Amino acid sequence: MQYEIGRASRIGNRENNQDRFAAFEAEGGVLLALADGMGGKLGGELAAQTLIDVAAAAVAQQSFPIAYPQNFLSKIVDEAHAAVLSAGQRHVPPIEPGTTAVLCLVQQRSVWWAHVGDSRLYLFRNGVPLYRTRDHSYVEHLYQEGQISLDKRQGHPMRNYVTQCLGLRPEPPEVTLSNQTPLQVGDVLLLCSDGLWEPLGDAQMGAVLMEEALDEALNNMAQQAEELAYPNSDNISALALRVVSLEAKRAAPPAAKSTDDEDDRLSAAIEEIERALSKYRDEMND
Repeated sequence: MQYEIGRASRIGNRENNQDRFAAFEAEGGVLLALADGMGGKLGGELAAQTLIDVAAAAVAQQSFPIAYPQNFLSKIVDEAHAAVLSAGQRHVPPIEPGTTAVLCLVQQRSVWWAHVGDSRLYLFRNGVPLYRTRDHSYVEHLYQEGQISLDKRQGHPMRNYVTQCLGLRPEPPEVTLSNQTPLQVGDVLLLCSDGLWEPLGDAQMGAVLMEEALDEALNNMAQQAEELAYPNSDNISALALRVVSLEAKRAAPPAAKSTDDEDDRLSAAIEEIERALSKYRDEMND
């Protein structure tokens, strides 16, 4: 499968950026990862980077395609959670960092994803959000229970309160895993922190992704989100993959090298030349 990857990041109206993301490409697949370190807690960036480091190690230890994608993603979350807790305990003085997590595995013309917290994954098709992760947040819970309307979610005083995260508390988080989802040419997988999706509507993001090159689209969306949320803009991060073709990448042609027959012909020609030189040398000596 052939694809393009785009990235965008903004610090927003914050003193530092606690978001982290990365794309790990391997022969036969790619893993996208994004984490949003929890604000209001020390070590948010430490927790977010820990997820990225654990994901990198997992890819390095596996060969693609991954046989059991859901187990692979779930294991990364579990190991990252334990690593975040350990990193917090090693800190002087000890701290309790936390982070959201979104993981997206693309292989064999399909995608699987996992998430914890309120960072999101979208699958856009023809500009329409075909799939979107459901936030692990108090406000999302209220909305799903019918206690608040869609327009009341934005600006709710507890909109940043997540109900699941990596780290922070000893209990492992409840990770939400997707089933295998086939991909089509033109599909866009978008991983983003709440700093991007909260100020922008899904339809607005889909329209921008349809009209512009991926890097340009993400940076334009990040700028819009930052301006709309000013002066309270959060860190803004976006990582996306667009499917260009479902065909495998063409392998580079092998370097030209001589065949056995060519080697034999060359050896015979050298022998013939050596015989001719020997004959003429003998005749000249006579």
